[in-house]
Amino acid sequence: MPRMFSFALFSLSFSPSLEMAGCFSVSFSCDKVVDQVSQSLCLSGSYIHKLAKNLASLEKAMGLLKAKRDDVEGRVKREEFTGRKKRLSQVQVWLTNVLTIENEFSDLLGTKDVEIQRLCLFGSCSKNVKKSYLYGKRVVLMLIEVDSLSSQGVFNEVTVAAPVAEVEDMPIQQHTIVGQETILERVWNRLMEEGVEIVGLYGMGGVGKTILLTQINNIFSEKCSGFGIVLWVVVSRIPEIHRIQGDIGKRLGLGGKEWDDKNDYQRAHDIRSVLQKQKFVLLLDDIWEKVNLEALGVPQPNLQNGCKIAFTTRSRDVCVRMGVHDPMELSCLEPDKAWELFQMKVGENTLKGHPDISELARKVAGKCCGLPLALSVIGETMACKRMVQEWHNAVDVLSSNAAEFYDMEVQILPILKFSYDNLNKEQVQSCFLYCSLFPEDHRIEKERLIDYWICEGLIDENESRERELSQGYEIIGILVRACLLLEEAINKEPVKMHDVVREMALWIASDLGKHKERWVVQAGVGLREVPKVKNWNSMRRMSLMENGIESITGSPECLELTTLFLQKNDSLLHISDEFFRCIPMLVVLDLSGNSSLRKLPNEISKLVSLRYLDLSWTCMKWLPDGLQELKKLRYLRLDYMKKLKSISGVSNLSSLRKLQLIQSKTSLEMSLLEELQLLEQLEVLNISIKSSLDAEKLIHAPRLVKCLQIVVLRGLQSSGVLTLPDMDNLRKVIIRKCEMCEIKIERINVSLSWNRIPTTHGFPNLSTVHIRSCDGLKDLTWLLFAPNLTSLEVLDSKLVEEIISQEKATTMSVIIPFQKLESLRLHNLPMLRNIYWLPLPFQCLKTIHITKCPELRKLPLDSKSDMTVEELVIKYQEEEWYERVEWDDEGTRLRFLPSFKFFGPEWQVMYVR
Repeated sequence: MPRMFSFALFSLSFSPSLEMAGCFSVSFSCDKVVDQVSQSLCLSGSYIHKLAKNLASLEKAMGLLKAKRDDVEGRVKREEFTGRKKRLSQVQVWLTNVLTIENEFSDLLGTKDVEIQRLCLFGSCSKNVKKSYLYGKRVVLMLIEVDSLSSQGVFNEVTVAAPVAEVEDMPIQQHTIVGQETILERVWNRLMEEGVEIVGLYGMGGVGKTILLTQINNIFSEKCSGFGIVLWVVVSRIPEIHRIQGDIGKRLGLGGKEWDDKNDYQRAHDIRSVLQKQKFVLLLDDIWEKVNLEALGVPQPNLQNGCKIAFTTRSRDVCVRMGVHDPMELSCLEPDKAWELFQMKVGENTLKGHPDISELARKVAGKCCGLPLALSVIGETMACKRMVQEWHNAVDVLSSNAAEFYDMEVQILPILKFSYDNLNKEQVQSCFLYCSLFPEDHRIEKERLIDYWICEGLIDENESRERELSQGYEIIGILVRACLLLEEAINKEPVKMHDVVREMALWIASDLGKHKERWVVQAGVGLREVPKVKNWNSMRRMSLMENGIESITGSPECLELTTLFLQKNDSLLHISDEFFRCIPMLVVLDLSGNSSLRKLPNEISKLVSLRYLDLSWTCMKWLPDGLQELKKLRYLRLDYMKKLKSISGVSNLSSLRKLQLIQSKTSLEMSLLEELQLLEQLEVLNISIKSSLDAEKLIHAPRLVKCLQIVVLRGLQSSGVLTLPDMDNLRKVIIRKCEMCEIKIERINVSLSWNRIPTTHGFPNLSTVHIRSCDGLKDLTWLLFAPNLTSLEVLDSKLVEEIISQEKATTMSVIIPFQKLESLRLHNLPMLRNIYWLPLPFQCLKTIHITKCPELRKLPLDSKSDMTVEELVIKYQEEEWYERVEWDDEGTRLRFLPSFKFFGPEWQVMYVR
């Protein structure tokens, strides 16, 4: 009988069956005990004394597995991209397993340093045997699993042919896809992108959204996309749930009397039951408000079900309500593509019918401004016009009154009018129509437009100035998002109207063409005299701006005329007394930009209803005495009146709320200051200051300081310190050719200022600062007290060394400057060394433009700057400067180097007048 014995093991235990350290006894057969104990100690001990080596092996194996995963995943995506193939199930399972082990590996690696530090005796033992054993065991088991996954990740094929979706192919004319090739590819790629469930496409009426969605539908019938069914539904202005459910139900085979008799809830249940079992695509055309998918019975697309929805709308707001915050805009065609589409519609035979027709056809196409609907309709109309006189007539009609062009009122304007009808609020509709008073392609300054609206009563004038502006900007936003007004991509301050949309607005304003003399708009058409009007009494608004009218005479009775735009008639010399007597209800009169106009008749006093008067850029030396009788006048603009000697008597304008005197000759005498302080309703004062004495006088008029929004400091000769008070309402400062050596903030001294909150003191609303040719300034540290600054230009100032002085700023409490800065331009600053001595977050910065700043070697940027680097452009002109830019580290250099853009010597600095 084999000899048996007992023994005790203390302290160390490596066997899985002996995981609790302590004293235990085991009986072994004498013949087996040595082998069993030896193997147990060898295997289990390796979990600890080989931990570092096992970890290194695991990391290496994991790196190889990730590389293999990337290769397989890349191959899968390339093959799936065309939509003709879908990944094999075994491939997807393998990728999922790799992702799982990768997450587990990250967790394991998170405690690596702690476990390595726990080892002792040169790695052969541990300060906590149990924990080290368990961790080492996890490492070994994971290494085995990683090796196994790596060996499994060899696939001859990773995809199979995807089934073709059930699609109703929709007919489409080849002509209609001209110019949409690029956007079609972008939309398709976005729709097929993994993780994208809903795609929104928006644009103005007639721009081709339905055509584009039709092409998307037809692509599904050509490609093996992996979807089961593609559903097309036209929603229209009123999303009738019952009708839309009916259209979906027919495609799903749910028709019949029983289906028709069901209520909306029951039909939604049936639709949901079918679609939950399918991978579907739902294409919703022409939606005007949020579509309730749940009420329709359409399951919400998500990553798990792989379903997709695409829709078209005229409103960006609708996109957001549908959950799409980065919708794709379909814009009008570029000129070359527009001409290509127009040629196709007209036909080669007609275009070659006369040598002059081709050039005239280009003019007609140009009047469509790239709108596919207009190009198609007008092109088809002109296809049969073989006589050159017909083409001359088409150009004339489209230039003078496009609504009278054949088919315009039938096929184009009514379609566009849906966008107007959908505005809902009459106030917004009226504000939209007002924009048609401006010439074609005219850039309309937003705040000026809002001022017009306020004076016309389209915005409630009883509100505060801030509330009025907020309401005005909200209305502009509504019109922009409805694609009825257009913003430029970079400079969003002005808006403009598409020419065809403008024609639609004029058509609506004239009661669909029935009362054309209500709104007489002949702006920018080359008039030499006031047009003849049959019924002056019916006229409500007239715009004759940007013409060559020399004289306005006569006494037509215009008892309902409220708006008269006469600006930029450079030849205008004379307005008769009788004319002003005949327009007693006039509310807005704009005479700006008439550089030949030297005087106005005193009969201007007869404009007893006038609220808005603009005389900017005229050559008057004196204002007419009758102006003082305008007791309802709210807004008076006298900018750039280079010969204006006095505005004496302005205090009689008891209702005046906004006065502009930028770059006018009038000096800020004490008598004028006293008059301005008598204007109890004054809220906004925009003014130029031409001497240090004038600045001193204004600063000590606190009520006027409170009204300042735009201040131009020009030619101040004092070489001392310019001390500015807190100015809560200041929006813009322009400083030119001034000799002050420093700008400080009044009442803010070094010991106290840093305890003050910069957002409530200094210049909390200052957004724009332009400084040029100020050769005494060395820094602009006062900008610390402009927390909402968005645009900064510093030009041609030879002593500026720092934008923010480190010496001055470090005595303050922490104030981080330029947090809302969007644009920074620095030009010809030979001494400039620093913008700021530390990296700044620059959350909003879009453009940095630096030229002729040879000593500026380092920008306040680092790899952690909190900005969207892809949107940042750093413009430069000198290659030598670019090559000498210094960086904190290689990460910062690599992050910002792609943002640098070279602009050649032809670049010119643009100055604000």
